[in-house]
Amino acid sequence: QVRLVESGGQSVQTGAALVVDCSVSGGGVGRLTFAWFRQAPGKEREFVLAWNYGAGATSVYSEDVQGRFMSSRDFGKNSVRLHMLRLKPEDTAKYFCAASEADRPSQNARDYKYWGPGTQVTVSA
Repeated sequence: QVRLVESGGQSVQTGAALVVDCSVSGGGVGRLTFAWFRQAPGKEREFVLAWNYGAGATSVYSEDVQGRFMSSRDFGKNSVRLHMLRLKPEDTAKYFCAASEADRPSQNARDYKYWGPGTQVTVSA
């Protein structure tokens, strides 16, 4: 059973950079397809980015974060990370790590079987 646990969320100011981590157990970071979603208070959960590091490695980004957010993986710690640059107040949300055993990234939350509990990122003006 794959288990995901996010960490690293905090309060920062506009323009700051932040990295949040997703620790993975029960599955290898090179085998699964991962995504990050976020949910702000009173809003629906929305897609941020997704990627697969398989033979046909691909990444998909939402327009809101294209050019500012990126993903990486740490084989030694079996974790994946979300790197966020030039943060804006509208990036304030709870960020969730998700994983699936599909071989292609998806923007649809229903395609992800495994979810972490989330980590809060707050960006002040």
